[in-house]
Amino acid sequence: MLRLQAFKFEVMPTGEQQRQMRRFAGSCRFVFNKALAWQKERYEQGESRLGYAGLCKRLTEWRHDPETAWLADAPVHPLQQALKDLERAYANFFAQRADFPRFKKKGRRDSFRYPDPKQIKLNQENSRLFLPKLGWLRYRNSRNVSGMVKNVTVSQCCGKWFVSIQTERKMAQPIPKGGAVGIDMGVSRFATLSDGTFYAPLNSFKQHEKRLRKAQRAMSRKQKFSNNWKKAKARVQRIHSRIGHARRDYLHKISTTISQNHAMVCIEDLPVRNLSRSAAGTTEVPGRNVRAKSDLNKSILDQGWFEFRRQLDYKLAWNGGWLVAVPPQNTSRTCPCCGHVSADNRQSQARFECVECGFEENADVVGAINVSRAGHARFACEVSGVVRPPAAGTRRGESARVG
Repeated sequence: MLRLQAFKFEVMPTGEQQRQMRRFAGSCRFVFNKALAWQKERYEQGESRLGYAGLCKRLTEWRHDPETAWLADAPVHPLQQALKDLERAYANFFAQRADFPRFKKKGRRDSFRYPDPKQIKLNQENSRLFLPKLGWLRYRNSRNVSGMVKNVTVSQCCGKWFVSIQTERKMAQPIPKGGAVGIDMGVSRFATLSDGTFYAPLNSFKQHEKRLRKAQRAMSRKQKFSNNWKKAKARVQRIHSRIGHARRDYLHKISTTISQNHAMVCIEDLPVRNLSRSAAGTTEVPGRNVRAKSDLNKSILDQGWFEFRRQLDYKLAWNGGWLVAVPPQNTSRTCPCCGHVSADNRQSQARFECVECGFEENADVVGAINVSRAGHARFACEVSGVVRPPAAGTRRGESARVG
């Protein structure tokens, strides 16, 4: 099997290299925005949208135009990759996977990508990386890069620059270890397994909420775009970065443990966007319990359920396992002993007691058991070919790998 993996490192550029990277990121952003504006103009005039090849011809004209001749100072391949990103954004929009492409803003996700591995040189012994028009860059070599380099993405976050090296390597088909398990996601318990194991929530945002609120209030009192405002903004960005890094680290540790010890993982197909929707309502029809629902929404988004599922997806694929998504309806209301379904079975947030047979257990454990059983049924049906369509929201590597 072919394994695609990315290795991300912080780079330590010189002052001149930092200036060049800012210029390259700005050039890619300019090309993306200019191409998007040009596509919108063609649409308003009733003309058809150009594809990637047509945009590349326009890019050549822009690089030779005296008004935008500074685009020639940036390497051409990253500029072409910006046009590919725009083409992919349009494809996702027409496939109803994303919203309409939006213009990029300076300072937000500044990055550029080198797609040609022939132009990239990696010297791991001396912790150096060669990139066109940047020269040799030193990076913090925290682990070995395995496989053949496919492309390199340079990005900026909170004033620091990073490189993400994507590699490809052949590996023997792995044999999964362990059995099957169901997972019930929650707020009081982040993840509860059907064998009774549970993981407490990290609540990274909640831990830094007071500090973030203080920094944001200080930023709001500064004159916009002044030096003090820029310092305050950088302070807010660092707090957000720490929140995200802590959450991702926690999710990686849990998903790695689960994927290495189980051959099949059954998980709820949770509609996070609907669960975290605001209850404010409208002026004519105002909502109820708005503050309580707002706190619940923050707690839900603080868990990172979608990212956890994404990590489980590719890590199970690396280990030869399967991820099966099942509908979440009545998973916490169904008695695993007699099968009776009732809202009265769940006496409280944590206590489950069947009104039919008297079975008692933790509500999250009951939900995980029901998810595991539903996942087994779905897996058996798909293997036998009885039910082919995957669950709503099932992504690549879940039910699509079965059969």
